[in-house]
Amino acid sequence: MSAHNHFERNKRMFQKKEMRSVRSIPRRAALLLLCFLSVAVSLVSCNKPQGQSEQVNLTVSAASDLVQAFEEMGKLFDEETGVRVTFNFGSTGQLAQQIEQGAPVDLFAAANVSFVERLEQRGLILPDTKALYAQGRITLWMRSENPLRIDRITDLTRPEVKSIAIANPEHAPYGIAAREAMQSVGVWEQVSPKLVFGENIRQTQQYAQSGNVDVAIVALSLSVGSSGRWTLIPAALHKPINQALAVIKGTRQEQAARRFAAFINGEQGRVVMRKYGFTLPGEEAVK
Repeated sequence: MSAHNHFERNKRMFQKKEMRSVRSIPRRAALLLLCFLSVAVSLVSCNKPQGQSEQVNLTVSAASDLVQAFEEMGKLFDEETGVRVTFNFGSTGQLAQQIEQGAPVDLFAAANVSFVERLEQRGLILPDTKALYAQGRITLWMRSENPLRIDRITDLTRPEVKSIAIANPEHAPYGIAAREAMQSVGVWEQVSPKLVFGENIRQTQQYAQSGNVDVAIVALSLSVGSSGRWTLIPAALHKPINQALAVIKGTRQEQAARRFAAFINGEQGRVVMRKYGFTLPGEEAVK
């Protein structure tokens, strides 16, 4: 073989070897990266404190009369347990409907026990978790600067009272109580043309706060600590607003939900609920 042919043969062999080497670089780099990531994950796992668990988040659908009480209670519960509570406030009837349609809820706190019982009949709650936690009251509420003096339900018939807000009695327990109270004193038919319906009791109060209505019938729990003027409506004028809760069947956070339910009816929870005017199980309501 001539020197030229020998050179060309060696040149081709070198080029093939070089190409194989170039093709192998990405594969070697990938292997090195995989090894590096494996070591990093191992180090993180080793450094993770023993017993440390993932953050638990609890979703609670609660009636709007509970806004102030439950937001305060949620913070206390988080501080004590490390469980973060996210609240979905609204009309009890609408919240119950959401649960029936499969909304991802862990615990339901209704403004009337009948809605929890309805969910129980449909197999949507854990029956042993159903419990009363409070009894609500209603008030006549006005802005502080409102010149009107409304001290009793019969005052709502006065001609200077142009508009009255109540929660929609079709799905809001506090709206039902407002209607019952007006029916009890015989003014429902007379004041009906003046009525403005809120989707829930919180929105009802906002109508009066904004000045869009002269007066609103709202929950005592939203009246306490507010900037307005309010008068407690006698409990005898409406059926008791017995409020109940239950853990939703199928929740992924059953233990945390049970724990929060117990917290609401426990010593710390009862202090908060009492602060916002609720009558608690075992206690007698103010007349």
